[in-house]
Amino acid sequence: MTLKVLDRETMVKLQMEKAWACMDECVDLVKLERWAGAASRMYYAVFHAVCSLLIRDGHKVKSHKGANVVFSQHYIHTQKLPSEYGKLFRDLETLREESDYNCFYDVTEEEVIMRLEPAKKMIADIEKRLSE
Repeated sequence: MTLKVLDRETMVKLQMEKAWACMDECVDLVKLERWAGAASRMYYAVFHAVCSLLIRDGHKVKSHKGANVVFSQHYIHTQKLPSEYGKLFRDLETLREESDYNCFYDVTEEEVIMRLEPAKKMIADIEKRLSE
């Protein structure tokens, strides 16, 4: 299915709104010291920002892994975005999966806090790129 220009613009805008809403939720959970929840919301914040970029540029993905692969292929390997964004996206996905599906794994404060500002910067950089 091909999106009309207006539909694409609307989806890009809604994805970015969702990215920032998820980041706000992440920050709220950090304040409550709910590290697993914060890690999950941080991943989804970055995921929605990445999706906004993929949608804007006409890339189709069907899964979280697919989003990661296409993002790396078109933005990291081509150096359109810094390589640390590719690593951050992968690390956040792994952290979320571990905390969601491995009952023996507890996300630590350090794992969340060390990624919080880089995640915010990544989302802001993607948002800036969308307006170019």
